[in-house]
Amino acid sequence: MFGKHNVFLIGPMGSGKTAVGKQIARRLRLQFIDTDAEIERRSGADITLIFEKEGEAGFRLREHAVIDELTKLDNVLLSTGGGAVLSAVNRRCLKDRGVVAYLETSVAQQTARVNAGRAKRPLVANHANPAQRLSELMSERQPLYLETADISVRTDGRRVAAVAEEIIRALGER
Repeated sequence: MFGKHNVFLIGPMGSGKTAVGKQIARRLRLQFIDTDAEIERRSGADITLIFEKEGEAGFRLREHAVIDELTKLDNVLLSTGGGAVLSAVNRRCLKDRGVVAYLETSVAQQTARVNAGRAKRPLVANHANPAQRLSELMSERQPLYLETADISVRTDGRRVAAVAEEIIRALGER
């Protein structure tokens, strides 16, 4: 396919990683896996409950185990959680085992997308000002997204199909 047979999507919550990932996986005949969904499946608990019971540190341990295991598979498209890049080990797994695409999204776009499902997003669920919290997270994480990415694609105001097509084209050029 492209030298590396895996595609890994990174980016903040609300950037469209799941929707875009499903479309790319279908078109390239890759197995689609969402790390958060996989963590929920394996633990029998949703992300919110894991954060409540184990804290962010407990969740990040689970996340690392899933990323380490799933990035070793072949022909997968992995949609990661927004904070997956916080771990240097996760960043190395992603860079070494596939092509990493960063879905760049503004805080304004994130806020619009995340507000509807805010209760399911533990890092913004209880904040009076979700936009401020998303801005803080972006300040911390954007340098890590950029460091990790092989491909970067803006998603603001764009349809899922257009973002997916741009990533597929970039993969073909690699």
